[in-house]
Amino acid sequence: MAKVQVTDVTVLDNPSPFVNPFQFEITFDCTENLPEDLEWKIIYVGSASTEEYDQVLDSVLVGPIPMGSHKFVFQANCPDVSKIPPEDVLGVTVVLLTCSYRDHEFVRIGYYVNNEYTDPELNENPPAQPLFQQIQRNILASNPRVTKFKITWE
Repeated sequence: MAKVQVTDVTVLDNPSPFVNPFQFEITFDCTENLPEDLEWKIIYVGSASTEEYDQVLDSVLVGPIPMGSHKFVFQANCPDVSKIPPEDVLGVTVVLLTCSYRDHEFVRIGYYVNNEYTDPELNENPPAQPLFQQIQRNILASNPRVTKFKITWE
């Protein structure tokens, strides 16, 4: 059985401008003391066709973790726009929130993200080079995809 259970993730500042930081309020329970850190990551999927454009927006070590319930806000800057193919900026993509213990990922929470211009005219006729200051990011927070992995905790 997993020693850490993510009980809630709240997506903050959503929807928001594309260039704003990602913010997640994470609540988790720990069933016993963990002597080492949990590593949390926020990963932005830059293209559906290849992992080449995926970006780790930030990672943070939290721990050691005492038994009990814990909550924190994890914030990361928006992706480096120069690393996203222009044709993959608009439309649907994914942001992942992962957690690992001793370099073994035990949970992955994925959210669909829709990027579109706030101006309907730009959505109808998008410019060749994206205007990131005018794009809004909307994370589908109500329907995350949660994947759990069995790991050895000892």
